Amino acid sequence: MPGPVFPGLMDVTLPVAVRLGSGTISVGDCLSLRPHSIVRLVQAVGQDLDLVVNGETVARGEVAIVDDSTSIRLTDISVPATEEVDV
Repeated sequence: MPGPVFPGLMDVTLPVAVRLGSGTISVGDCLSLRPHSIVRLVQAVGQDLDLVVNGETVARGEVAIVDDSTSIRLTDISVPATEEVDV
């Protein structure tokens, strides 16, 4: 297996988030949120989660339990769009 193309980038860190879903609530409802409040999401139960790196969705996956921690099992990795150059 070949080594990394840019070995100097292997130690660069970026923010990573797993997006469970999205929804819309009013400011008033947001201000009244308390522990154990429920916020309804648009996504259906069992729908894939988004893995977001530096603000860009790079993969999708499903919830997985590994030992005693919650994880994401990747089911689809996004291929970045390549810029076409006319010659």
